[in-house]
Amino acid sequence: MLTKKQWEHCLDEMERMFPEAHCELVHDNPFELTIATLLSAQCTDVLVNKVTKSLFEKYKTPEDYLAVSLEELQNDIRSIGLYRNKAKNIQALCEKLLCEFNGEIPQTREQLVTLPGVGRKTANVVLSVAFDIPALAVDTHVERVTKRLGLCRLKDTVLEVEETIMKKTPMEKWSKTHHQLIFFGRYHCKAQNPQCGSCPLLDDCREGQKRLKKGLVKQ
Repeated sequence: MLTKKQWEHCLDEMERMFPEAHCELVHDNPFELTIATLLSAQCTDVLVNKVTKSLFEKYKTPEDYLAVSLEELQNDIRSIGLYRNKAKNIQALCEKLLCEFNGEIPQTREQLVTLPGVGRKTANVVLSVAFDIPALAVDTHVERVTKRLGLCRLKDTVLEVEETIMKKTPMEKWSKTHHQLIFFGRYHCKAQNPQCGSCPLLDDCREGQKRLKKGLVKQ
């Protein structure tokens, strides 16, 4: 497992590599971010942004999403995976917002996760990005990178990964660390063919060291 000093070095290097890491889901307000993050489950941000460009022009408020049939909303997001279930969740989420939260996105995790289609990851994204509340969402990139590095155990659950990162990272860095881990995983430590040979974290990386021993990494 990584020591505190090693993890601090990893954070410093990711800061050097991706100082401008940020949420790549295009949105103008907490409501749009919530919808975009819901749509992004098992889908790329690039595709979500293509869909929401027209979606957010057509639908501005929770009332707008409820003013159309489920079939029409499904058709508007048809190119996104699981679009039928996501459309159903969006309309249910909008109804709950209007009935229980005056049409506004709530600002606590406990309330956010009561919204249809919103799990802990989505709630953490909304808290961090929309409301600047320290939170750390764990997606596939974050989980892959921290397990490869050896910060987390391979058998750890998503919640355990989240708790480990938060425990070993200063709270004021949670949100930025979340985005930098995503950028690092998306553009450098990819699922297939990670760039271990040019990685500044190779000396600290459990997976990189294994690849080095197997001759899969050129230094």
